[in-house]
This record gives sequence, C-alpha cells and structure tokens, in this order.
Amino acid sequence: MSIYNVIKRPIITEKGLTLKENERTLCFEVHDNASKRQIQEAVEQLFKVKVQDVRTMVVPGKMRRRGKYSGYRSDWKKAYVTLREGEKMIEYGENV
Repeated sequence: MSIYNVIKRPIITEKGLTLKENERTLCFEVHDNASKRQIQEAVEQLFKVKVQDVRTMVVPGKMRRRGKYSGYRSDWKKAYVTLREGEKMIEYGENV
C-alpha cells in the first residue's frame, strides 16, 4: 500500500486541535486496512517528523434516513499520532 493511500485526510475538529496544541497529537482518517506501523511510516515520510506513538480506533457508521428509507454509513478508521519531543508540529489547521 502506498503512503499516499494510507492517510486519507486530517481530522480538524475542536478535540483534534486541542490534542494538537496540548499533547502534540495529530488526528487522521486512515485506510481501513492500514496497520500502526504503516501509519507511522507514512506520517514520518510525508511530514518529515519522528513519531513516538500511534493509537487507532474503528469508528462505527451511523444510521441515516432519507424519508422512509434508512441505511448505515460505512465504518472508518481513525488514528491518533503522537510526535516525539523536539519535533516541529505539523501545521494543517491554522485558518479554522
């Protein structure tokens, strides 16, 4: 799997930006089959930083309705990536 397919997008929310400022932790939506090692290598190569820790979780899809029809959104995988001390913080959510 290519490093460009591992990380889909950064998750820019209040919680994500608070973790970024206080705990040096970044939040990404990642490929469903990506391992922690693949996520670590992708972040290190794309952003030129050293990663200390990677935590992942699978977020279950929500039920959605449109009129009388209902269905579920797909499950997706989220990764919290903690950078090592002394590493420059990645800037992706400055103008939010």
